[in-house]
Amino acid sequence: MAALSGAAALLLFSHGATAQECGEVKIAEMNWRSAGLAANVDKLILEAAFGCKVTLVGGDTLSTFNAMNEDKGPDIAPEVWVNAIKEQLDKAVADNRLSIGAEILLDGGVEGWWIPKYIADTNPQVKKISDALARPELFPAPFDKTVGAIHSCPDGWACRVATKNLACAYGSEEKRFRLVEPFSPEQMEQSLREAYGKQEGWLGYYWAPTALMGELPMVRLEFDVEHDIAEWDGCTTVPDCPEPKINAWPRSEVFTVMTTEFAAEANAVTDYLRQRAWDNATVNAVLAWMVRTGATNEQAAKYFLSNRPEIWTRWVSGEAADRIRAAL
Repeated sequence: MAALSGAAALLLFSHGATAQECGEVKIAEMNWRSAGLAANVDKLILEAAFGCKVTLVGGDTLSTFNAMNEDKGPDIAPEVWVNAIKEQLDKAVADNRLSIGAEILLDGGVEGWWIPKYIADTNPQVKKISDALARPELFPAPFDKTVGAIHSCPDGWACRVATKNLACAYGSEEKRFRLVEPFSPEQMEQSLREAYGKQEGWLGYYWAPTALMGELPMVRLEFDVEHDIAEWDGCTTVPDCPEPKINAWPRSEVFTVMTTEFAAEANAVTDYLRQRAWDNATVNAVLAWMVRTGATNEQAAKYFLSNRPEIWTRWVSGEAADRIRAAL
């Protein structure tokens, strides 16, 4: 996967797909904004440029991967954060069940534990995760102000497993911290917004690109160790690992994944999915617009296609671009 370069992701190519060649396509619309945006951009382009009949399928990282791997799921997952499932994904690729498309985020995804900038500014000694865990009073739990809170991820997100294992490795219970595990992405975001509104402390997992990272200034805590890939694959990302060790999040590889059957049959669509990519700044800008306006994933996809043709026209032929403009 690492062999796919950013330069290759932006090569020009021509398309000749027809509705008969494309047919019905299922795209995973996973439950975070950047993935939902990507799914809807792909839907509009596949329908307008290639004549596909597209159905969007909800899901999260693990359920979508498992469904695709078992040949029961969508044909395409536009934005898969592969670090937490790399071993399983590599095996699925080796077994010819799944196929890798473009590295959709050219500069990768950024994950880790973050604190609000106003906390970092007033507590400059808090730079590492261990520094934060030494100060539970700075990050009060919403249900009990006498203990600190580490905010995690919704069920089904790979980061939930890693956050739980890292909290255990750091001895968070002994340091008077409790895990807060939200039911949904909206609840996850709301906890941070509420902390900001009250100018209270908040410590937990987040990632970029997201609109929230641009809207609410945050500081990612430094890791106490270098990334250990063997520990990461063998324990940090393994549910209920009995003896997790302190580790660091790697730079996240974020790729498009297809079923091998679809990739072999789709031809021109497969070419598009192996070259379509954008940078974090572009995604952040569109996501921030979504938040300001209350737009849906579909509306945001149309906004992107209407306002950033200098990006997406590099993904398709001139004829295909004309069809997309006409559809808008």
